[in-house]
Amino acid sequence: MIEKYSYGEYVIVYNGQIYNTKELKAILIDNNFTFNGHCDTEILLKSYIYYGNDVVNHLNGIFAFAIWNSRKKELFMARDHFGVKPLFYTMKNNSIVFGSEIKTLFEYPGVEKVLDNQGICELFGIGPAHTPGTTVFKDIYELKPAHCATFNSYGLHIERYWKLKSEKHTDSFGTTCQKVKFLLNDAITRQLVSDVPLCTFLSGGLDSSIITKFASDYCKDNNLPPLNTYSIDYVDNDKNFVKSDFQPNSDNYYINLMNKNLHTNHHSIVIDTPELAEYLEDAMIARDMPGMADIDSSLLLFCKNVKKEMTVALTGECADEIFGGYPWFFREDALNSGTFPWSIAIDERQKLLNPSIGKKVNLKSYIDYRYNESLSEVEILDSDSLETAEKRKISHLTLNWFMQTLLDRSDRMAMYNGFELRVPFCDYRLAQYVWNIPWEIKALNGREKGLLRYICKDLLPDEIVDRKKSPYPKTHNPTYLATVKSMLSDIMKDKNAPINTILNRDYILEILNSDGSAFSRPWFGQLMTGPQLMAYLCQVNMWLEKYQPKIEL
Repeated sequence: MIEKYSYGEYVIVYNGQIYNTKELKAILIDNNFTFNGHCDTEILLKSYIYYGNDVVNHLNGIFAFAIWNSRKKELFMARDHFGVKPLFYTMKNNSIVFGSEIKTLFEYPGVEKVLDNQGICELFGIGPAHTPGTTVFKDIYELKPAHCATFNSYGLHIERYWKLKSEKHTDSFGTTCQKVKFLLNDAITRQLVSDVPLCTFLSGGLDSSIITKFASDYCKDNNLPPLNTYSIDYVDNDKNFVKSDFQPNSDNYYINLMNKNLHTNHHSIVIDTPELAEYLEDAMIARDMPGMADIDSSLLLFCKNVKKEMTVALTGECADEIFGGYPWFFREDALNSGTFPWSIAIDERQKLLNPSIGKKVNLKSYIDYRYNESLSEVEILDSDSLETAEKRKISHLTLNWFMQTLLDRSDRMAMYNGFELRVPFCDYRLAQYVWNIPWEIKALNGREKGLLRYICKDLLPDEIVDRKKSPYPKTHNPTYLATVKSMLSDIMKDKNAPINTILNRDYILEILNSDGSAFSRPWFGQLMTGPQLMAYLCQVNMWLEKYQPKIEL
């Protein structure tokens, strides 16, 4: 929630949660600061008054904030280490316009909605991800994660205040396990502090289960009521589920196993297929851009239902990025693809564009540029083995691109419902420590997240520890494919549909007639295939209709 607070010559607007307010407040009291209450916003502003711009190096949390100093006529803005909370800005008439949503910037006179060549590349080449620091709109930017900015009469100055530092890992295996366990437990404990109803999301996978285990123990140790847990499912998914290499089993058995093990107060939210399609537009509006189709709309609906009883949830999001849980960490074809391994269907993406657009927009060139630009940031040590160096590169890409997409999704879908998601695995201290652990330890016993599994073996049932990674559950109901196929077919028949000026009609019809299989590889990630591509294109059309950007190529 956006909060505002003023003190003397300072005014702050702030969105997020600071997890080390207790320590900050103690330091400030020792330095003669007084407080009107216990709110984050007051502590954050007075921490800025004490530390100045260096305050960002003293914060543990998820945050985006801006502080105006009326005496110096200076604005200071900052965003948390991994960009959980959003912050967008644009420059207009020697002024800066900023907000936590892109749509708010367009309320300022003269800020235009323009889709240019780069925006098309972002939508169809990178999307539903986006290049850090950019948006699909021309001259609309996001403040990158772990960056801060100062705006005054001299203009806008942006700097990075934190990055993962590559160092030689010298701890023994035993010490490594102890430190990871401590850092994870500390992150969870800090994020359990709340004055509103709090729960965890539980899928029965390793990541959400260890979060729930530590949270449940915290409740018991502090004589609190049993922890509430929530899971998502879909109507008739038990009948329609089809296992695959990426999704080998459904969640229900493992969720029940964890509930029996921890005695939590569990709730299952069941989403119906028509709602997934109906809420595609809401999900797009929440992001201000097309997103992950039903992967977005299902989370939006899930949060909407959980919000009826809870206000905050802890999730297992980001463990795969931090500990190396995705297939592309292990598959040689992905490691050697020369592009983002979750989005390798570049030729098929280019083919989506009609020939006249395709002559002006070269998706491969743009993707190659962004890919190589990102890899140039990776710090490789002389002591790194060839394998560790390669895994650093793929980890860097995953943390800065794929994880950012999932964090955007989590925050936007939750906050659209006035709900807050917290991500303990995204604690920057944990990420920094794990970053330097050699790959042969991270992938202990040749398993994805092998180290995390080893640490959890005495804390969770064996079936949970040994369960193969299974991604966020999607619907397997064939009526969803039929619904989005019908939606896209109607768009293709509508001469006034704005997306038809961009798409290659013949290829889209081929995709429709083949139920999506004409787009031969996953559209994005592991599970976004034909139905999700069709839904994404529907979202693009919704976005063009609602935001009506001027197209400049």
